[in-house]
Amino acid sequence: MPEPRPESGGAPASATKPVPRLLKAAGVLLGCFTALLGLLYFILAGAALGAFLLWPHTQGRAYTVLCAGARRLTELDRARRSAFFHDTFPAHHSSDRAVLSYLAARTYSGLLCSIVVGLLVFGIVLAGLLTAGLARSTLTWQELLTQLVLGGVLLFLDLQGLASLAALDTRLARKCFGPSEHEVLVRRINELAASRAAVVQAVDVERRRVERDLHDGVQQRLVALAMLLGRARRSKVAEQVDALLEQAHEESQEVLTELREVAWRVYPSALDNLGLQEALGGVSERCAVPTRIEYDAPGALPRPIETAAYFVVSEAVTNAAKHARAEDVFIRVKRYDTFLAVLVRDSGIGGADPAGSGLTGLRSRVAALDGRLDIDSPPGGPTTITAELPCA
Repeated sequence: MPEPRPESGGAPASATKPVPRLLKAAGVLLGCFTALLGLLYFILAGAALGAFLLWPHTQGRAYTVLCAGARRLTELDRARRSAFFHDTFPAHHSSDRAVLSYLAARTYSGLLCSIVVGLLVFGIVLAGLLTAGLARSTLTWQELLTQLVLGGVLLFLDLQGLASLAALDTRLARKCFGPSEHEVLVRRINELAASRAAVVQAVDVERRRVERDLHDGVQQRLVALAMLLGRARRSKVAEQVDALLEQAHEESQEVLTELREVAWRVYPSALDNLGLQEALGGVSERCAVPTRIEYDAPGALPRPIETAAYFVVSEAVTNAAKHARAEDVFIRVKRYDTFLAVLVRDSGIGGADPAGSGLTGLRSRVAALDGRLDIDSPPGGPTTITAELPCA
């Protein structure tokens, strides 16, 4: 059974609650300290590995050692961003080159931030001295006015510099620890375009399958029914007429059953009237293979999620009965906090083709809802199909 997946985004996202300014200030000050560690690391590593980095025979190994240390310092900065700025990053492993570039840029910006913080502290000390001089009346009004103007300008520039450096720190973290907002947007657009194309293709495949079912199944039975009725109409023997009418009646019942099956494959009316659990019960009853269902999805589900879950189960059960030569099928539907998990496992021979039209249509239907469909069908079986459909 698939377990709930942790939430992950393409780019770092802030927590829902705003981060306190004091916590951000502590994160900025700690960033100055980590920048000093980065500078110290580059100095020591350059002194220890410089010769080995220049010699071709040891260059690769020395570069690996250099990147290993840089990666540890980078992870320290990642933890700082998470703890003090509440940034969450995806499970993303940057290349060695990206790690070194980040550490170098982060060291430079952090040292610059240390200088700005130092100037701010120095300005605070001067402001204290100015206040003390004013209290002792040792300053003239002209000197006081000059000091206030210069101090105000320097304070403004200092605070603007800190804000810019903090923004630069955020951009560097996003670039190293996760894709940028632009990359996330482009990726999402590509995913939506591919999903839309897949949905259109899946609808066309479904229409062709319905047409084929009507042509090869219902239409042929209606032709046979018409022939039986025609023979009965032309026959002069009462016994033969009765036999033909009995065959026609049986054929009409089979036509109704097959037409009902086609209608259920197009859209099950039980979903509207009875809900997903009863609709899946109908799938189990119509299946020629013994089927066991575990349903644990209390509460109302979004209609698109119910429809997708139904078709996942219906297609998987149909494949198990027609192609897998399965002896039994197990179905489990369970709702978690943010998604509905569907599992269908049969005891058949396996070897299901994920690229087949039916499974491809299912994957497109699930992907259109931002869900995920996995197919595990090794030769010899069993076949397990799992789907995760977001319902939050």
